Amino acid sequence: MLFFLISCLSFGLLSKSLPLKPLPPWATDMRLLSLWFWEELSCFLVSCFGKTWLSGFFFEIPSAMYMKKKSFSAKVENVEDSEETSVLDLPELALECILGKLPPAGLCNMAGVCSSLRDRCRSNYLWERHMKEKWGRVIGRAAYREWQWRIASRKDSLVSERYNRKRSVSSLFCIWPLSWIKSKVESINNQKCSLPADSLMSWYLSLESGKLWFPGQVYNRENGHVGFMLSCYDAELSYDSHTDTFHARYLPHGRRTIVVEEGVQWHRLRAPPVETHPHDLHVSDCLHDLRPGDHIEIQWRRNKEFPYGWWYGVVGHLETCIGNEYHHCNCYSSDTVILEFNQYTPGSRWRRTSISRKDHQEEGNEAEGFYGGIRKLYNEEISMWKRLWPTEVLE
Repeated sequence: MLFFLISCLSFGLLSKSLPLKPLPPWATDMRLLSLWFWEELSCFLVSCFGKTWLSGFFFEIPSAMYMKKKSFSAKVENVEDSEETSVLDLPELALECILGKLPPAGLCNMAGVCSSLRDRCRSNYLWERHMKEKWGRVIGRAAYREWQWRIASRKDSLVSERYNRKRSVSSLFCIWPLSWIKSKVESINNQKCSLPADSLMSWYLSLESGKLWFPGQVYNRENGHVGFMLSCYDAELSYDSHTDTFHARYLPHGRRTIVVEEGVQWHRLRAPPVETHPHDLHVSDCLHDLRPGDHIEIQWRRNKEFPYGWWYGVVGHLETCIGNEYHHCNCYSSDTVILEFNQYTPGSRWRRTSISRKDHQEEGNEAEGFYGGIRKLYNEEISMWKRLWPTEVLE
């Protein structure tokens, strides 16, 4: 209706302004331009106000008649009208408890109901629990820094894009169609309603979609290759929601290209326990506390071109020790610490090694590899290594 009225008005104004004398060619072009402008304006107004003003104009009366009819029938039947209750009418605590029980998919669906629920369902308070339950064991500080870096890069690109777009709009605003202006207004409104990039919900969905590669560590890399049994190596991880597994992208070893392992299961992953870079020596802070029987992880690499991996072992006794870990053992007073890797057969060159307690640095050679920093392990980490113990003794 609005489109019809504006069209008639524009046609009437133009018909009255038509001269009796023939017009020059430029006047015809201006007439066409005027018609084009009014057509664009009418389309713009209809699209902007059609859903609100027209819908209210055409559907307000029937809805009012329907309500009157309903109230009249209710009076005849002598039944009291009952007001419908919305979920937003619930007490604040009750609504918070309901939203707190929803799974991530439920929160995403509820966020699309209305603006009030959208803000509630996107709150970090609700998503913090989901982050801890699903991602807490494999997400560490390094992954958080990677996510923050992605957010900063995204913001910089958006600022640059908006600046370029503003320059383009200012130069073409006078000659561009109004339909284009409408599309830009809609896109700006959509951006305002988009999910904040720095919210926990955004982080959760980025991890769930597999678009975000984050740093982590993988036990027994390359599908349990015999050369990596009872070791843990750094990798970049990406989640595959279809199989509930991960893709692991390992750092290149020497001249080898990047190795990608698929189908890595959750129990083979952990967040990096220390922030030491895989190519750097970890500073050991437990050397003076080590005793025979203690469980440890030690850095090891094949040569100095390789990154370190963490290898599981235990502290052993000196060959000169005649006691055991409970009686007559003085190994803790020695400057030499014996490390044993009992997954290898006795007599193997990988079975035992020794390090200095006082001035330990990287030790080793090209034949047996290089040993780096040491970490002392406790209950949960020890249990994890024992679950990964190989079924057969390694050569």
